[in-house]
Order: sequence, then C-alpha cells, then structure tokens
Amino acid sequence: MSPADDYQDIRDAVRALCAEFPPEYHREVDGQRGYPEAFVDALTKAGWLAAMIPEEYGGSGLGLTEASIIMEEINRAGGNSGACHGQMYNMGTLLRHGSEEQKQLYLPKIASGELRLQSMGVTEPTTGTDTTKLKTKAERKGDRYVVNGQKVWISRIQHSDLMILLARTTPLEEVKKKSEGMSIFIVDLHQAIGNGMTVRQIPNMVNHETNELFFDNLEIPAENLIGEEGKGFKYILDGLNAERTLIAAECIGDGYWFVDKAAAYAKDRVVFGRPIGQNQGVQFPLAEAHIEIEAANLMRYEACRLFDAHQPCGAQANMAKYLAAKASWEAGNACLQTHGGFGFACEYDVERKFRETRLYQVAPISTNLILSYVAEHILGLPRSF
Repeated sequence: MSPADDYQDIRDAVRALCAEFPPEYHREVDGQRGYPEAFVDALTKAGWLAAMIPEEYGGSGLGLTEASIIMEEINRAGGNSGACHGQMYNMGTLLRHGSEEQKQLYLPKIASGELRLQSMGVTEPTTGTDTTKLKTKAERKGDRYVVNGQKVWISRIQHSDLMILLARTTPLEEVKKKSEGMSIFIVDLHQAIGNGMTVRQIPNMVNHETNELFFDNLEIPAENLIGEEGKGFKYILDGLNAERTLIAAECIGDGYWFVDKAAAYAKDRVVFGRPIGQNQGVQFPLAEAHIEIEAANLMRYEACRLFDAHQPCGAQANMAKYLAAKASWEAGNACLQTHGGFGFACEYDVERKFRETRLYQVAPISTNLILSYVAEHILGLPRSF
C-alpha cells in the first residue's frame, strides 16, 4: 500500500471543496490579478488551513503528511496554493518557539481564520539568500523595538493581519557566529502600515501578490519578540523543512494536473485521421513526466515521514522540493507542447499553471542552492560559497 492510500478521505473532502471553484473561477481571478478570497475563505472555514495547529489551540492537530496532501489536492484541482500556503506553515515559528501567552493569544484566531498570518519578512534586496548578512535592524528602546531597513518578495501582505519578521538585534561584527544576533518578531500589519512601514507591490509574471517593504522607525512592542533575542535565524531554519516539503507537494499537484490535462487532450485531439496521443512523440514526454512526478512523490512522503517523527529531514525536504519542482516544470512543458497553439490560450488554463509552477525553480529556495546543500552536507564536498 502506498502512503497516499491512507488519506483518501482527506483527498475526497478537499476535492469536493475545490470542485465548487471551477477553472473559470481561477481563470477570472488570474485575469484580474486578484486574490481568490472566496476560495481561501472556504478552505479556512473547512479547517484545512489549520491542519498543523494543535487541537488545544483550535486546529486539527494533523501532521505534515496530511498538510502536504491538502496542498497537493488544491493544485491538482487547478487552484494555486500560493494564495494561502503561508497560513499553513508560517505559524510554525510561533508554535515551536513562542511563549504560551503568545500561542494562546494568536493560534486560536489563526486557526479560525479571524487572523491571517500569511507573511514572513526575511528576504532583502541586497542579500537575497545570504540571510546572515541582512541589514534590517531592530534596536531595543525600553518596552519596544525600533526597526529600520528593507525587505523584498514578501507575499500576501494585503491579505494578512500578522507578519513574522526577522531583523538583526546585534550587529554582525559583534557576534561570534554570523548566524547569531538575529531575532524574530510578530508584526501587527494593521498597526505597522503607515506608521513606520511602507508597502510597495511588485507586479510579476505570476498572479502572486508580493511586495517590497520599507521600515522607517517602526515600533514593535517588546512582548512581540518570539523566543530569545538573538536566536531568530535558528528559529527560521526550523520551519524551512516544512515549507519546502509543502511546496514540493504543490508541485506534485501541478505535475499531475499537467499530465492528466495533456493525456485527456491527446486522446481527443485528432490530426491526420488519428488521435495525437497515438504518436510516441506525444506519448513519451508525458510518460516521462509521469514517472518523474511519481518519483518526486515518494521523496515527498519520506520527508513528511521524518518530519512527523521529529527526525532530521533537511536533506529529504530539500531533495523533495528539487525533484518536485523539476518534475512539475517538465510536465508543464510537455503539456504545453501537447496542446500546441491552444496551450497558449487562456481558456485552457495551461498557460496559467505553466507560469505558476515555474516559480518553484526559483523560490522559496532555488534549485542551485539545493544542489549546493546536497554537495556540502551529504556528499561532504567543500562549501562553495
């Protein structure tokens, strides 16, 4: 029995909800560069986005395996989990490292959807993935921290109430290790925007609402510090394995969507008196895409298994994300090629999904950095940067 067979009830329920939002819905939202508010609300009310929040805080208390299946099914149904996946995993930093008072204050409201914690402010324009060199600073002044700096590619600010923010509280030159001296804060976006925080939206290839943030003496209450001051980088790393595994699941969902879509079209499309799916030139790319998706799927389940067992899973999470992003992209290429000119027509949804899945070659971590991780941490090769 495959791991997927144990969760058919979850798949059936998520598919039923997604069926209420047909392709036309997602197509219209994409065309308007809008936000799928009704879809996200439905997922929230059904409890799917609170899957990983413990029952004592109003969530479902499920594991990463179940959460990944939810994300996969959303994408496999033609949606895009990028609109809401932050609500699924951003709360992890708060859950693992926040005080009991903070968890009691925020988690039940996040679980119910009363509060959305969909944004994480880490990346900066001049440092990118070199997070330890970030320049945003938070200086303690009495009962508050004063933040100055800049962030970029920060998603879903306009559809979130809270944000997790990483800032340096001890200058880099004053710490023993470059990973020390950074801290994590909860930012109330309603209080922050216009009062020390400015948001500038970044139009982009995908309908993925993302922004550049500017901090000019933004004041954050000291009680909004998560965990201990100076340990924020470690806290962020703790949550990356879950994020990468969930993104892998989304890519797997995309991959299955592409193959299913292309196979159905290849059976029906007749050229030269025969269905194009009878031609090996059409068959083989789709068969290869299916094989690669299946392989990535197994690595996804292995990463989930280790994470849920509280065992080290960094290698598996990274490899799952690499394999799944690559497989979905190749499946997207095969699907577009199968459809020919019709693949570029918005009404077929191929071009939209094609754009959406391309993102995951770059973010939330690029394929090159995953290769560097495997080379250094698994193969024992010298660090390349």
